[in-house]
Amino acid sequence: MPIIKSAKKALRQNKKRRIRNLVYKRKIKNIEKDFLKFLDGQNKKELKKILNKYYKIVDKAVKIKLLKKNTASRKKSKLAKMMK
Repeated sequence: MPIIKSAKKALRQNKKRRIRNLVYKRKIKNIEKDFLKFLDGQNKKELKKILNKYYKIVDKAVKIKLLKKNTASRKKSKLAKMMK
């Protein structure tokens, strides 16, 4: 356990950030799975909605520095290519 006051605060911050990061990672993975599930079907409108949600969550992950910019671009383009 940390003894110094700043180390205690850093520990609290790390716990909060870890939880937030795990939530975003799970969201990204779940939406990607949904996208792949709908990819087999013929429903283009539903697929497009899921893709837009995916873009939104990945962009937010970049904003909070969970993903790097190029990684997000690669992930988004991969799903867009699959849709075509």
